[in-house]
This record gives sequence, structure tokens and C-alpha cells, in this order.
Amino acid sequence: MDNKSFLFFALFIIFCVPLALSQEVEDEQEFSYDVNSPNGPNHWGELNPKWSTCNNGDMQSPIDLTHKRVQTTSKLGRLDRDYKPANATLINQRHHHDMMLTWVGEAGHIHINGTEYQLDQAHWHTPTEHTINGRRFNLELHLVHKSIDAKVAVVGILYKIGRPDSFLATMEPYLKEVSSIRDVEKSVGIIDPRQIKFGSRNYYRYIGSLTTPPCTQSVIWTIVQKVRTVSPEQLRIFREAIYDELKANARPVQDLNNRWLKLYQPDNYDETD
Repeated sequence: MDNKSFLFFALFIIFCVPLALSQEVEDEQEFSYDVNSPNGPNHWGELNPKWSTCNNGDMQSPIDLTHKRVQTTSKLGRLDRDYKPANATLINQRHHHDMMLTWVGEAGHIHINGTEYQLDQAHWHTPTEHTINGRRFNLELHLVHKSIDAKVAVVGILYKIGRPDSFLATMEPYLKEVSSIRDVEKSVGIIDPRQIKFGSRNYYRYIGSLTTPPCTQSVIWTIVQKVRTVSPEQLRIFREAIYDELKANARPVQDLNNRWLKLYQPDNYDETD
């Protein structure tokens, strides 16, 4: 290496590497769900330039599913889901206050308006992020799907305290194992998403955003109308996994603004899955 090449290499190390490291750290910026914290939900958009939509976006999630704003329709069609068992990994992301189940193989898909969205991962929020007529429930499951062109569709299921949930019952041993360890990944073998019960064909539909930074918009939201149940013990496991004084990881409700909010209700709406 001649002197000029060495000088160029040295300058690259001095100026470019610290920049790359700073960007990497910035992408891992911690945020909080404490509304009184300087890095809480009201300030997410100020923590990182890439997160500005969290404060400036006009299609943010979650929202209150207010019945007086709902348009009931049977034209949206039944949610077409075709899931299958696949290998999965459970990830406890403490800096994101998140317990996430990621499918490693192909775990199936849903179809919305002719577009296929592959099931990517599931995670939970406590209490619920979406509310119904102002009421907040105990737990919310998000099933995150992505299309081939990177569009996102999320199916949400709300839970209140009651009988144990059968899918969570199968996940309990793994959840307990990783709940006390920060930023850990654990292979949990074959997990069948078909075991996740919806309980109703009825669902709310609107266009919103991710509920965590960067709060990306144009997400298709489908919230199952039926509120299912989890046991107090199952809820406790999740609250312990969050591992902070709040025992909560739910973003506050956002303004609906001028968006439509629809409720799919088939003609034989009393039928269940």
C-alpha cells in the first residue's frame, strides 16, 4: 500500500466508521411507553429523524373503535387466512419492551383485496392498544403480515381476563423461560398459527400505522370484533416479561382524523369460526 492509499484508508477509518456506528446506535434508539418520560410516546418523533411520522403522521395507530363512527358492511368479505405450521423463534426484546414470536419458515398467509400477505411474526401488548368505545382491555395480540412489495397488514385480537387462552397455554413454558433474560432468542420448534383462535368472523378494518417507531403508515388493520379471554396467570407472564416499572407496552390512542372505519359483518353474522 503506497502512502496515498494509506492516507485515504486512514481518513476513511477516522471519519466514516464513527458515522456508521452512530447510525447503528441511532437505529437501536430506546423508547419508552411512559407518557411522562422525555422518550415517551409523545416524543417518539423527536428521538430519531426516521421516526418523525410518529408525531407528524395523520394515519396513526392505535385508535378507538368508536361505534358511532363505524360503517357496517358485508362487502369487505370474510378474512381469507391460510396458515400452516412452521419453525419459530421467540425473541425477548427488552429495549423495545417486546415479546415477539417470529416464524422462520413459511407459516402461511392472508389475502386482502387480492394481495397476499405472508405471516411474519406475532407480538403482544398489555394493556390493549386499541379500545372499543373508550374501553381498554388487558392484552392485544398482533399478527404481522408482509406482502412481496413490503406492504404491511396486521390482524389484532383483544383479550380480557377470564378463561385461559389455548394458544398461550402452549407458549407458556417458552415465555417463562425467556421472560427474565434481556434480549434473548430461543428456538421453540414448530408453532402452528392455526391454533390462534379468532372466535368471530366479524372484524373492524381501517388504514393506520405501526404502533411502535418508526410508526410507518399505510398499514391495513384488521381487528377481530370478539374480545377473547386470557387467565390472570397468562397476563402476569407478559407483564413480567416487559420488565419495567410500568408493566405496560401500549401506545396511547391516536386521532382517527378523516379516516373511514368499517365493521365487516356477514349476512349470517351470528356464525363463529
